[in-house]
Amino acid sequence: MIGNNTGRVESKIEIDASLDTVWNILTDYEKFVDLVHCVTTSHLVEKKANISRVRQIGHINLPLGLKFSAKVVVDYNEKDVEILSHGKKRYLEFKMIEGDLQFYQGKWSVEQFNGGNCEEDDIDSSLFTRKFKTVLSYEAIVKHKPWMPVRLVAGIIGKEIKVNISCIREAAQKVIN
Repeated sequence: MIGNNTGRVESKIEIDASLDTVWNILTDYEKFVDLVHCVTTSHLVEKKANISRVRQIGHINLPLGLKFSAKVVVDYNEKDVEILSHGKKRYLEFKMIEGDLQFYQGKWSVEQFNGGNCEEDDIDSSLFTRKFKTVLSYEAIVKHKPWMPVRLVAGIIGKEIKVNISCIREAAQKVIN
């Protein structure tokens, strides 16, 4: 916890797929509802350059039969690829523009670690022998409404994020198989 009604949520997972595969799944905003069970609506409202404005609705079941629901409009800033000595990295930063939360901001990080035994200039061979390990990370700061118990909600959102990134991993592995 980082303050009154404010929590930090983080999660990370390894995926046996390229950065591009993971990135394409992550930024297909209209199909996000097919991947993530707690997101019931995801609609691309506007796209300008690297900024995508998306309207989303999510529902999470809480203990004692309670439900947490949030409607948000989020700007996703699709950062350019950074080339690294071991692979490449890309960020998807997001910030709530309007919605049911008091504050919601963070980023997805997609970092590919290259492997395999191919030569850089052996393009045909690399298509078949190159192995990728990509790490997908999520971090966000969420400020809930004053009446919401922040520890409870942040804990449940943290569990949901673990499920969500597992769903993204499954989708990426279906693409490459």
